[in-house]
Amino acid sequence: MPQRRAITGRSQEPRARFAEELRLLRHRLGVSLRGVAEVVGWDASQFGKMENGHTLGGPEIVEALDQYYGTGGMLLTLWELAVADPTQFKERYRRYMVLEAEAVSMWQYSLSRPPGLLQVEGYAREALAAGGLSGAALDQQVGARVGRRHVLEGEGAPPFRAILSETVLRNSLRDRREWRKQLECLLEASGRPNITIHVLPFGSGLHGMDGTDLMFLRLAEGRTVAYAENDVQGELIEEAGKVEQLQRTYDDLRDLALNPAESRSFILRVLEEAPCEPST
Repeated sequence: MPQRRAITGRSQEPRARFAEELRLLRHRLGVSLRGVAEVVGWDASQFGKMENGHTLGGPEIVEALDQYYGTGGMLLTLWELAVADPTQFKERYRRYMVLEAEAVSMWQYSLSRPPGLLQVEGYAREALAAGGLSGAALDQQVGARVGRRHVLEGEGAPPFRAILSETVLRNSLRDRREWRKQLECLLEASGRPNITIHVLPFGSGLHGMDGTDLMFLRLAEGRTVAYAENDVQGELIEEAGKVEQLQRTYDDLRDLALNPAESRSFILRVLEEAPCEPST
């Protein structure tokens, strides 16, 4: 039987195919990224990132490109396939990790678990094991998560602000000694000059971030991106308007939280109340 032959020879991976089609369409038209931007209306750098596969963009920009290139909905279909691709969570997270390492300042809201940048090994291990990891894969992921803490250490470490829901301080580990280590880590971190911690106590009322962990990264070139994460998926948000809206919500949330001194006292009180003996 003769070997099956690819019809187009183009990438079958949704994200790569989408980026490839964008490049081909522009090259066939013989225009530059700046030329596309002048007509369609977004910044040329955004189109460059889409063509390089660094971002998928949003539906509005894809619809505008679909009209510009006259592709009759084909681009939007490819975009929907790329967004729905289950590998995209890992791709977005890898992209986020690169940006995190480059950030000049960071601020976060944590709904139920300590920020990954402030997790001790025992906490990371139990949390990742609860997610289904085991054996060598678990060891590898624990090492990777704990290794992220160096971002906030040493000379030149970026400023980091975290708002912690009280749930973070109450949802303890099964291993009580490891849980005390985690609380001690948060208490120690709250005293560092580059780290500011706020606690959002129970009873503070509903707010715009119920159900979502959120991290903001301010990058060296001045722009800010956000990474929203829940139990199912994570989303890297780079569109300036959406990020600005989330920042306003974050500022409102900070107004509801305790100030840094009150928050440090709150964490100390929770630590003093935590059992000392090992769990049985």
